[in-house]
Amino acid sequence: MAAKSFDVVVIGAGPGGYVAAIRAAQLGLSAAIIEREHLGGICLNWGCIPTKAMLRSSEVFHLMHRAKEFGLKASGIDYDLDAVVDRSRKVAGQLSGGVAHLLKKNKVTTIMGEATIPAKGKVRVKTDKSTEELIAKSIILATGARARELPGLEADGDLVWTYKHALKPVRMPKKLLVIGSGAIGIEFASFYNTLGADTTVVEVMDRVLPVEDAEISAFAKKSFEKQGMKIMQKAMVKQLDRAKDKVTAHIETGGKIEKHDFDTVISAVGIVGNVEGLGLEELGVKIDRSHVVTDEYCRTGVEGLYAIGDIAGAPWLAHKASHEGVMVAELVSGKNDVHPVKPESIAGCTYCHPQVASVGYSEAKAKELGYDVKVGHFPFMGNGKAIALGEQEGMIKTVFDAKTGELLGAHMIGAEVTELIQGYVVGRQLETTEQDLMETVFPHPTLSEIMHESVLDAYDRAIHF
Repeated sequence: MAAKSFDVVVIGAGPGGYVAAIRAAQLGLSAAIIEREHLGGICLNWGCIPTKAMLRSSEVFHLMHRAKEFGLKASGIDYDLDAVVDRSRKVAGQLSGGVAHLLKKNKVTTIMGEATIPAKGKVRVKTDKSTEELIAKSIILATGARARELPGLEADGDLVWTYKHALKPVRMPKKLLVIGSGAIGIEFASFYNTLGADTTVVEVMDRVLPVEDAEISAFAKKSFEKQGMKIMQKAMVKQLDRAKDKVTAHIETGGKIEKHDFDTVISAVGIVGNVEGLGLEELGVKIDRSHVVTDEYCRTGVEGLYAIGDIAGAPWLAHKASHEGVMVAELVSGKNDVHPVKPESIAGCTYCHPQVASVGYSEAKAKELGYDVKVGHFPFMGNGKAIALGEQEGMIKTVFDAKTGELLGAHMIGAEVTELIQGYVVGRQLETTEQDLMETVFPHPTLSEIMHESVLDAYDRAIHF
């Protein structure tokens, strides 16, 4: 069979890959995309989307228990875990079908199979039926990442779970251990804790949500503990002893090892890039700790070969992958005004309860970089909309360059902050100063007014607190 020729071949149809293929097609390039498992990738099928669907169920369940606060009556409140999971799978399925439609609409050739790159500009795809050979002027690697497994803590799908097992649980955990308090770990801890699991979170760093600003981490820890979670910081799970229906975890903390029994363990200790089996080493691609090394334009150093998204390193976020996909598609199409994606301008969102979101530098990082900073805070309890919603727990923190007024970072915890953060993202993109933000009229009554007041507070001008 003769090799098919394309301008662009994308390997991996997650939020980086399918967006890259669609943008390439929009720019008039012939594009093919290869996916071995699910259109939409991990994010859509086993990550961002189904977890949010499940967390929404737990949020509604939590609110139902608060009915009396709102003058409402509800009795016999319960949940059906199978139905919660079924809803999340249907949401993921609907969106995966949507990706297939978008690829077809944009005339992208979709091939389901395993890809390798036998030589520069060539892709071999092993499908269920045969092996296809493709020739491409440009190849975009978007193969994503998978859960990191530590020796002795490997998942078995019964007693020890990865995120995939946690999304299709074989039972409702009674006593749950979550290893790792990054976004994935803390979201599952939040979900299962809200539904009644006795939940312990073990974090090796000195605080939960370690990538967040220290004040946000401290606030989050208090909130989680108030909800009944046990948080163990500067702690490490050294060993798991598996019995018929329990796991004994050996947890090292303060130089001592404690043993605790659990019926379920969720391991959320990071990710590793899917770099194996592609033929990258033979091509001369540099790989560092399971991630492809690229320049700011996602170039690998091998002519015509690019890497985007999780495989290209932190931040491991779907929206970063999508924007890199667009950038590379525009680059290979010959556009001259292509701008690299700046990691410090990408917001991170965690959908635990309360939600956490941030963009830019933490206060500590800004100081470490040599900035003289002005810092503002404003609590949710000083905001009329938050009080009306019954969501008074939270705060917004802003960090400015004292010399120029540049917004260096914004850090939030509270209701719907994952939606609010985009206001500051746009502000940073437009190189907004503190004066611009102060003079912006924020609508009332909204949670967004907390953003305004936090800016005002950095310059000792807060009105409502």
